[in-house]
Amino acid sequence: MNMNKTLGVALLGVLVVSTVGARTTYAESDAWVGTKAKIALLTTDGAGRTAVKMDIDNGKVTLHGKVESQAVKDKAEASVRKVDGVTSVKNLVQVVPESMEKAIKATDKEVKDGVESALKGKKTLENVHVDSVDNGVVLLSGKTATWELSLLAIETADRVPGARRVASLIESDQK
Repeated sequence: MNMNKTLGVALLGVLVVSTVGARTTYAESDAWVGTKAKIALLTTDGAGRTAVKMDIDNGKVTLHGKVESQAVKDKAEASVRKVDGVTSVKNLVQVVPESMEKAIKATDKEVKDGVESALKGKKTLENVHVDSVDNGVVLLSGKTATWELSLLAIETADRVPGARRVASLIESDQK
């Protein structure tokens, strides 16, 4: 009888630990998948860059925001669908005709200097470098500790006036 009681308590303990472990895996999975999906949006040419926002719940991605054409909306959805761990995509992105805002003109040297300066301002990105800038397309390389820091580097570069797109060769210690 005592052995049955001990075995029952042990099994209950295993179930509790398994359940807690599953929740942690789920949370990490959504964070990882969401980060990879954001990187896909930011680094895919013509996918809306920062105009497309996303939410994720249990692998289900919802896209929202405003873009200038149906092609951009479709490309954003396609780039997110390719990410491992995305189970479905609900595309709520609105197509709004291009505004008459003037594009910010900057030389590649100005863009490169701006990105390097912005990266230097963030100590956690000290191992990320600008490989090149060609017609406003920034190529980043280097290494970060996490995917979230890789995303931060890409977002930092993307916010620099004159950067049209950011491509990334950044490696992460996080697998």
